Amino acid sequence: MTIQSGGRIFYGWYVVVAIGVTLTVGSGLTFYNLSVLLDAFVRERGFPVSVASGAVACFFVATGVSGVGVGVLINRIDARLLIIASAAAGALALASVAYLTVPWQLYAFHVALGLCYGGCGLVPTTTIVSRWFTVRRPLAMAVASLGLSLGGIVLTPLAALMIRHWGLAGAAHWIALMFLIGVVPLNALVVRAWPQDVGLQPDGAPAPPSGNGTLESSGVLFAQARRSRFFLAVALAYMFASGAQVGAIMHLYRLAVDRADLDVAALAVAVVAGASVVGRLAGGWMMQTVKVRTFAPLIMAVQSAALSFLAVAHSSAAFIVSAGVFGLSIGNVLILQSLLLADAFGARDYGRIYSMNQLISMVGVAGGPALMGIIYDASGGYALPYIAAAIASLVGGLIVLLGGRSRR
Repeated sequence: MTIQSGGRIFYGWYVVVAIGVTLTVGSGLTFYNLSVLLDAFVRERGFPVSVASGAVACFFVATGVSGVGVGVLINRIDARLLIIASAAAGALALASVAYLTVPWQLYAFHVALGLCYGGCGLVPTTTIVSRWFTVRRPLAMAVASLGLSLGGIVLTPLAALMIRHWGLAGAAHWIALMFLIGVVPLNALVVRAWPQDVGLQPDGAPAPPSGNGTLESSGVLFAQARRSRFFLAVALAYMFASGAQVGAIMHLYRLAVDRADLDVAALAVAVVAGASVVGRLAGGWMMQTVKVRTFAPLIMAVQSAALSFLAVAHSSAAFIVSAGVFGLSIGNVLILQSLLLADAFGARDYGRIYSMNQLISMVGVAGGPALMGIIYDASGGYALPYIAAAIASLVGGLIVLLGGRSRR
């Protein structure tokens, strides 16, 4: 942890903690919670699995579109305002779950929630962290992204318990309130969009006199980055790897219910999230010495193996162990997209670069849950959907290996 003169802790680490809490709430009540909501929509409201999975796909498309808008605005508007406004609207969307009864309302909810999550999710949060750190960026990203895992450990089981005992109608307003309180205060009081806002540079150096160069001038322009082979390779790799990961996560809860019971399903979600904490910390430490370009395909291969295990696991013990291996890969695969792009193109236009890259890869992310739902309906089980996801993850790793050089 960086210590400034006078023994003070670098303020960027406080920002990292606040961003981590933001991601905890966002992932726990939206990303991981989508699988719980999918099961509840099927059980309580009678939606077919394929219809509910298609609605989840709309969430990810909306998240990608919203992220591009945020990427354009984030250098013009204080990132905190974007996060706060999106969280407030997202809370309203979550409250509406109590009233959804027909398919068009289900799809409208997922689109609205996706737009809001894009405004307070990975694009604005990783942009802020990338501005505050350069040398220690992998570690800072790993620490902040622990929130993505902690949300699944702490908040998703709580939301599942509330829905299980109170139903969607009884739990929706409480989930919405938790989302609002968890995101807005910390971003308003602690987070700062740029280190220059408190007289600092990345990693804690004193800010230079005006005109001597700032973070904004460090890095590749968006117009240059988007034409590079590496930019396209990362987008395509994540079209496969993230599509496999998100599809598997969205169906994990229902897979466990099919093969075991609700208690094992809740435990599996928590195990995945807990293992991803360990995986992220280990990955952040390893990437201090291992190149990001080398680490990415290796962790995608681990994800592929884990998905293969889930495809054939039937006992509760085998299922939980497989979920743990899957969790070890989740955190690293997700955050590596931002690290690959930040390492290759710098922080100057990171928001636009990452958001556009993410939008392209959202084709796979949105299609993953829907495709797995279709294969499930056609095959009558989850073995083939998870085998397909394992193959897609391997393809993603191969694309990274063949992705060429970055522009820097």
